[in-house]
Amino acid sequence: MATLEIKGLHVEIEGKEILKGVDLTINTNEIHAIMGPNGTGKSTLAQAIMGHPRYEITSGSVTLDGEDVLEMEVDERANAGLFLAMQYPSEVAGVTNADFLRSAINAKREEGDEIPLMSFIRELDAKMDTLEMHEDMATRYLNEGFSGGEKKRNEILQLMMLKPKFAILDEIDSGLDIDALRIVSKGVNEMRGENFGCLIITHYQRLLDYITPDHVHVMMQGKVVKSGGPELAQKLEAEGYDWLQQELGIEAETAEQEA
Repeated sequence: MATLEIKGLHVEIEGKEILKGVDLTINTNEIHAIMGPNGTGKSTLAQAIMGHPRYEITSGSVTLDGEDVLEMEVDERANAGLFLAMQYPSEVAGVTNADFLRSAINAKREEGDEIPLMSFIRELDAKMDTLEMHEDMATRYLNEGFSGGEKKRNEILQLMMLKPKFAILDEIDSGLDIDALRIVSKGVNEMRGENFGCLIITHYQRLLDYITPDHVHVMMQGKVVKSGGPELAQKLEAEGYDWLQQELGIEAETAEQEA
């Protein structure tokens, strides 16, 4: 079992404090979901864990099996087993999907132990079949001209090929129709197991109807204010956040404005 542990994490953007002491522990073989109103720091948490330079960590810690993640460069975090499926994936002209994936896989392997081409092709074909992706997606430039749904499937394809210890899925359900949501969820569910943990950032219960979380957390004003099981997400879907704000004495304000 591997453990990703976040303790007392405070993060600023351009001098404005967004995260105000986040505590969260995720083990492999667990799916965690974070919900909360817009602008409460959910995406900031994801970006800070992965080392986006815009996000300044002022205090707190993030460790992966005891190793200090915050001392690692972004590529070192990926090689250590962290993965972020982004809300808005970038387009990269001139680099095919297949070339990108094979390079990313080989970057995590020792020199001389690169993945054999035919093994890579067989695995890529199998994962694309699972995600119901057209075969020409392998030879198209990375995310260039992809629809929103294609970009989200492509993020899950990368997840399935790279096999990280921990994945952070930042609103992977955003903009998906019901069929695409089902397919993306199938890919995530195939990853479940003792060597994989996941943190899902979402606004909607509908994703959690397909990917049942073990733990659900609510973020407000830059902190995790309540945790529970899948039933917590169902209550939020049915009743919104007013009851929780009243229960905790939290004013209806946000820590940041996120997309």
